[in-house]
Amino acid sequence: MVSGNLNVEHLLDKMTQNLNALITYRNIEDPLIVGIRTGGVWIAEHLHQRLGLQSPMGMLDISFYRDDFTRNGLNPKVLPSNLPCATEDRHVILVDDVIMSGRTIRAAMNELFDYGRPASITLVTLIDLQHREIPIQPDVAGDIMTLGADQQIKLNGPAPLVLEIRQRNN
Repeated sequence: MVSGNLNVEHLLDKMTQNLNALITYRNIEDPLIVGIRTGGVWIAEHLHQRLGLQSPMGMLDISFYRDDFTRNGLNPKVLPSNLPCATEDRHVILVDDVIMSGRTIRAAMNELFDYGRPASITLVTLIDLQHREIPIQPDVAGDIMTLGADQQIKLNGPAPLVLEIRQRNN
């Protein structure tokens, strides 16, 4: 079922406004925006355009950095990460579609540090499910949600972007 109260465009407007205010407050110039495949890249593309950022954006595929790699095996759709420059001393805006446990973000930060030591990392997510297993919190979130134990959320796209809440297949 598609949730009627999750208008992605509205969430992107809110995220753009909050992220722009945070960039101004922190006096960040020319940030590097990096999306985590796949949904994070779609969100990052929208934010990159809305913020009018000059630097090209980057994309991470964190498949090799996941802590469940040995348990679940390799994702058959692994693509190479693509960062247009080193992250050394750059202010990085890391974007994902949904944050739940924090493990995906931890893996993404590990990969980012392989490219260099960022000056800072700002975490932006479309949806925060607040179900952390490790202490990582978004700086900007489009919405905070609580799902039932039998539910999951999925961002479909890239055009149009649609959030879908569905029952888990058990």
